[in-house]
Amino acid sequence: MPNKIFRKSILFFCFSLICLLSISQNSVKTKYNNASVYTGIEVGSKGVKMSMIEMGKNAQKSGAINIIKDTSINTDFISFSDATFSATLNGLYALFTSATNNYQIPSENIFTVISSGVKMQAEKDKKTEWIQKLIDSFRLKINEPTRKIEVVDVMKEAKLSHLGIVPESRRYSTFLIDIGSGNTKGGFFPYGDTKTFKLLELNWGTKSVANATEKRCEDDHGVPNYNKHLQRVLGGAEETDITYAVNASGAYPLSDNIAVSGGIAWAIATLTHPELIENPIVSVSYDEVKKFAEKAHNNYDALSASFLCGNVNRKAEKDVIIKAVNQVHKVFDQKALMAGSGLLLKIMRQFESSFATKYFYLVKNGQVGWVSAYVDQTISQ
Repeated sequence: MPNKIFRKSILFFCFSLICLLSISQNSVKTKYNNASVYTGIEVGSKGVKMSMIEMGKNAQKSGAINIIKDTSINTDFISFSDATFSATLNGLYALFTSATNNYQIPSENIFTVISSGVKMQAEKDKKTEWIQKLIDSFRLKINEPTRKIEVVDVMKEAKLSHLGIVPESRRYSTFLIDIGSGNTKGGFFPYGDTKTFKLLELNWGTKSVANATEKRCEDDHGVPNYNKHLQRVLGGAEETDITYAVNASGAYPLSDNIAVSGGIAWAIATLTHPELIENPIVSVSYDEVKKFAEKAHNNYDALSASFLCGNVNRKAEKDVIIKAVNQVHKVFDQKALMAGSGLLLKIMRQFESSFATKYFYLVKNGQVGWVSAYVDQTISQ
């Protein structure tokens, strides 16, 4: 079965998601011999994320990658206010100093970037000076005036994500969709090599959809009114952006597998299939995601930890599910789940057909993909 083959091959590359863990350990436990530990810190639309990974020799091909830490601090940088700027700078500094002081990661093994979602929103709002101000302030704060802090464009970020998430055995038959907070990017390699990458680019992400919906709600922010305006926002996005972007990418006839990464992919995978809590990849159908979106709006209690583990008898298994589900609800509230699943549905619908079979896979730990590929490219230069 294609599902099993894809899942088996990608297991070499992806490990179970470790999300929003507190930074309390003082030592790094490594898994591979002759491996190096690297840290990627990314300023995204929603906040600052840090992924600490161990990479063995020839990691991109062998899959010798181990996630040691994965954590984030929500700061809402794309609001571009003094308060969110300070929160982002402090979060960036806290994660950087934790990596250097608590885990003894050498500064040269720590990579810092500004995401494409932030870049796109700043350009849209004419706030690009806020990015440079953040970079300059951070360099001053850590006393590294020459530190490289790359503002990644959407093409590079999408390509890095694909290289870091999709295993080599499925690289040329898989279309990657990475749904972030501020934007969605992705694409595929159409010619059987990594020289040419066909890009999917959307200036819509989970948070930007939610923000656009909230602005329309005016004085009534209840769930029914929110859902009414959400459908209008998503309908407009589908009509003006999503359909065109997918068609322009050329992915429809060439890609058999659709891999979806990003926070909302992790959330939906966890809440839709809690019985597969240990699986880093979860296969879903369009109808499953549609039912999830309906449940998020009409029957939100059915997505609670107590409901989802109601039929689980083993205490150890139940505890794992409760912890994972509660973690999702800490990151995504009801409206965010509605916005993210609604956006995913609009994208998935472009690949639905009565005569074509596409396999959809939700990748839980895709947030570390760019780090492994970025490190691999950097150290090989």
